[in-house]
This record gives sequence, structure tokens and C-alpha cells, in this order.
Amino acid sequence: MSQKKSFVIRIDNDTYKALEKWAADEFRSVNGQIEYLLFQQLQDAGRVKKKDSRPDKPNPKNQ
Repeated sequence: MSQKKSFVIRIDNDTYKALEKWAADEFRSVNGQIEYLLFQQLQDAGRVKKKDSRPDKPNPKNQ
């Protein structure tokens, strides 16, 4: 398993509440939701390679 970097983020209360609701709607933690959103944006910007399988997405090849 790859190690994850830990860091502190400061965001306003309204933004946190919106993230908290969105995360709950998608059955993720707030931390998991932030990581998911950042990864999506990195992929869309071409900063990381697009992957077919990720831990938070089901892989049809494995089913």
C-alpha cells in the first residue's frame, strides 16, 4: 500500500459543511472526498495519468 502524505488544510466553515454533505451523499469521509476531488482535477488537467481502476471505484474486470 502506498503511503499518504499528511497535511493541515484551513477552509471556511461553509465550504467544510458543503464538503461534509457531499461526502456523506457519496458515502465517503470528508478527507476521502477532498482526495477524490483533487485526484479528478489532476487527471482532468493532465497532471497525472488517467487510471481505469482506483480504490474508490469498482473495477468491472475484477467482478
